[in-house]
Amino acid sequence: MQHPDFAREVVIALSTCPDDPTARSIAAALVQERLATCVNRVPGVASTYFWDGRLQDESEILLIIKTSAARVADLQRRLKELHPYELPELIVLPVIGGNEGYLQWVREGVEKERHTE
Repeated sequence: MQHPDFAREVVIALSTCPDDPTARSIAAALVQERLATCVNRVPGVASTYFWDGRLQDESEILLIIKTSAARVADLQRRLKELHPYELPELIVLPVIGGNEGYLQWVREGVEKERHTE
C-alpha cells in the first residue's frame, strides 16, 4: 500500500535527447504543460549502448526532470509523443530528501491547478 502523500512525492526523471534543439523543445513543453517544474539540460553526455544489433557511441543531451510521482504517467505519455527516439529513455528515481522549500516549489509547479494568492 502506498503512503497517502505518495502522489505529492518529488521524483527525478531522466531522459536523453539527440541534440540541443530537441532537448530545448521537450524541456519547454514539459514545463509549459506542468508535467515538470524544472528540466535541466546537460550537454556532452557520451552514451554507449547496443541498438539495431550494433554497438552505438553517441553524444546526447541529458534531461534531468523534476516532477511529482502523480505526474509520472502523464509525463511518460507526453515524452513518447514528443521524442524522436523509437524507444525514449525514461528512468524515474525517488527523492528521499532535500531543501524542503525547493521540494515544495517542485510540488506546486506540477499541481494541475495553481493556487493563487
